[in-house]
Amino acid sequence: MQQVTQENKMGTTPILRLIINMSLPAMFSMLVQSLYNVVDSIFVSWVSEEALTAVSLAFPVQTVMIAVGVGTGVGVSSLISRRLGAARQEEADAAAVHGLVLEALSSIVFILFGLFFARPFIQMFTQNPTIVDYGTDYLSIVTILSVGSMIQICCEKIIQGTGNMIWPMIFQLTGAITNIILDPIMIFGYFGCPKMGVAGAALATVIGQFVACGLSIFVLLTQDHQVTISLRGFRFKGSTIREIYSVGAPSIVMQSIGSVLTSCMNMILVGFSETAVSVLGVYYKLQSFVLMPLFGLTQGLMPIMGYNFGAGIKKRLMDALRWGLIIGFGLMLIGTLLFQFGADLLLSIFNADENMLSMGIPALRTMSLCFLPATFGIVMSTFFQATAHGLYSLVISLIRQLIVILPVAYLLSLTGVLGNVWWAYPIAELVAMVMSTFMTLRLYRKEIQNLKLVREDLIQQAE
Repeated sequence: MQQVTQENKMGTTPILRLIINMSLPAMFSMLVQSLYNVVDSIFVSWVSEEALTAVSLAFPVQTVMIAVGVGTGVGVSSLISRRLGAARQEEADAAAVHGLVLEALSSIVFILFGLFFARPFIQMFTQNPTIVDYGTDYLSIVTILSVGSMIQICCEKIIQGTGNMIWPMIFQLTGAITNIILDPIMIFGYFGCPKMGVAGAALATVIGQFVACGLSIFVLLTQDHQVTISLRGFRFKGSTIREIYSVGAPSIVMQSIGSVLTSCMNMILVGFSETAVSVLGVYYKLQSFVLMPLFGLTQGLMPIMGYNFGAGIKKRLMDALRWGLIIGFGLMLIGTLLFQFGADLLLSIFNADENMLSMGIPALRTMSLCFLPATFGIVMSTFFQATAHGLYSLVISLIRQLIVILPVAYLLSLTGVLGNVWWAYPIAELVAMVMSTFMTLRLYRKEIQNLKLVREDLIQQAE
């Protein structure tokens, strides 16, 4: 009886209450997650500005690593929620097992990168020997020990796909708190620990990931969920992999494009100064603190949308989208105001000197103008993924991060004024918002408008 209640809540509970109940745990955990990313950079900035620049240069590879983990997990979560909505239990179970195996195999690529390509990658951007050494140490550690992060992400997405948002919150809190505690101890050498500097920051990060990974595996295998994990007799099934990556691959490419964007922006900015690279790195850390609650909201929205799309309940699907946009715009308005009126305070947290403050304050104010239009693109990407149209999300991301932002940033850099370059971000988000609107209307007319009811029992229970 307990399983039926859990299964049906995404199809019967009032939408706003359901979104709040499912999103708040994810929003809280994502806030903590972003906090520990910010804290990581704060401690590194106390080592030196060169250390902060090194971590900023390593950030694009971390973005790709997270992209593969989260993208695969999103594909798994979307497939699980849709199969549960259509009452196809065995296929939901198969999606979960496939996801874990695929994540483990993916980590091998990053292990090889860390072993052989970490130093050459950092040297693409600078020949400063201190920055190269710092960057190589940090990047090698987080990639070679990436398997903990990959598996933990997948466990989290599997459980989210069933509608349970509490355990994923606990996993993220566990990793984040572990990292926050270990950061100053390992960076500065407290309590008998050797002083490891930037390498200590990387080790604190991966230890937190492995602790969260261990907990998530334990919970997934020992607690009752709507999916069953068993590797006995496991064999890859092509149709399941295709279903996972029909949503997951565009998500991976979308987030990886962010890595390409950051790397190319670093190349543009280093022509002005290494401090400009540090400013962009600080912006991305602070931006994540603003965007993570929105991503937490979308984590709550994804299974709700996927379940009701799978069940063929159009009204609940569109109500979830409408409330997601309203809540999302409210969150991003707060973030925009924080950047507009508190840019100096935000930068001072990172031990910014006068040069960095004079460069960073107008940069943060300009780039934060992209937050409100970005809300629409992020929520609509979740809508596309939940309805098995991840390719739409990919197209929007390509338009925003490659077709628009990089050319615009490059052209603006030719003016020789650094402040002009930052305007590429709000310009790109406005273009993406227009295109997202067009693609949403197209999807609605093609499929959503005539969505057929699959689970009539859900409507009866709701009544």
